[in-house]
Amino acid sequence: MAFVGSLLQRETLTIILAGGQGQRLEPLTRMRTKPSVPFGGKYRIIDFALSNCLNSGLRKIYVLTQYKSDSLNQHLYEAWNIFNPELGEFIYSIPPQQKTGNEWYQGTADAIYQNLNLVKPNNFNWVLVLSGDHIYKMDYLKMLQYHIEKKADVSIANIMVDKEDATRFGVIEIDSEYKVKSFKEKPENPAEIPDNPGMSFANMGIYIFNTMAMRETIETLTAKGTKNLDFGKHVIPYMLEQNYNVRAFRFEDENRPEKPYWVDVGTLDSYYHASMDLIKVNPEFNLYDVNWPLRTKQQQYPPVKTLSHEGERVGRAINSLITDGTIISGGLVERSILGANVRINSFTYITDSIIMDNCNIGRYAKIRRTIIDKNVHVPEKEEIGFHPDIDKKRFKVTDSGIVIIPKNYQFE
Repeated sequence: MAFVGSLLQRETLTIILAGGQGQRLEPLTRMRTKPSVPFGGKYRIIDFALSNCLNSGLRKIYVLTQYKSDSLNQHLYEAWNIFNPELGEFIYSIPPQQKTGNEWYQGTADAIYQNLNLVKPNNFNWVLVLSGDHIYKMDYLKMLQYHIEKKADVSIANIMVDKEDATRFGVIEIDSEYKVKSFKEKPENPAEIPDNPGMSFANMGIYIFNTMAMRETIETLTAKGTKNLDFGKHVIPYMLEQNYNVRAFRFEDENRPEKPYWVDVGTLDSYYHASMDLIKVNPEFNLYDVNWPLRTKQQQYPPVKTLSHEGERVGRAINSLITDGTIISGGLVERSILGANVRINSFTYITDSIIMDNCNIGRYAKIRRTIIDKNVHVPEKEEIGFHPDIDKKRFKVTDSGIVIIPKNYQFE
């Protein structure tokens, strides 16, 4: 079985779509693409898909970039430059190069069409297509083995959701053998799973294609003039029309919770709530799983330090995640996530907040339900998150009241 797995891994190419603008995450995406947004103190969102690849033994990876890719490219080089070309391993960042015309990538499948020269049937029997902006744990080798066992042309990973919630997703209709009968984007009346009434299969944006089937389909649709070529809207429906063998794969969560965990942090509120989940006593997403390590850039900072001063100023952190290099000097931090090299000064109070790398929080400052992006110096006695009317005049505030301070912001 190990030899078979190794053979499958060598003949599988992984393509990660990482070019999304992430407009609903503005201002966190003002200077970076969505997959490179920090998450969990020390990670970037793309680290979770890449860690899944590494833990699945998949080491031939193209990352297709587009908008504001500087931060992502730097992260890929500094954190993921671990593959050995002598062993056939690689990770390459591929920007739009107008190989087939004068336009940027116009859709998920068009991004691959413009790079079909990299998808060589003689080298790769299968292509795994992933999104770079979802958070979950998954062994892709299990899905690949299922794909081959079913003699599928394409397999689609799906997660079970309540039928009422499925209207927000692409929904797969299957028969009792998990063969796909139809695929509809955001249907008003989602199809139910045959053996699980009231539940539907939502598309996770994870596909395994036979290389030739994918090439033939994308080339045919492009030749027909299909605009904004997309997997969910065009490629999968066309393959169903042409009687390709399309299979559904039920998501198996390596996180092993009672309810499978897969999150698209597409809005500021969903990003905040997914982050706050990490600091719970029993979080839905477990960062502390030695059997499924999550890789990222390891910055050379000293250990976290808390300082007390003459008994009256005690540096404390309660129910929080704190990254290397951070010093809590006489301040109180509750239910918060602190990035690397953060300084919390005396008499400061921080609660239910996310403070990213290289921030300095001045003495007597009070911060509540706030996301502060990198490289921000908060002046002494500043109050954020306590006075909505004042906050809205200076910062973006979400519908649920989360205050967002952009990267490099300078207070007057």
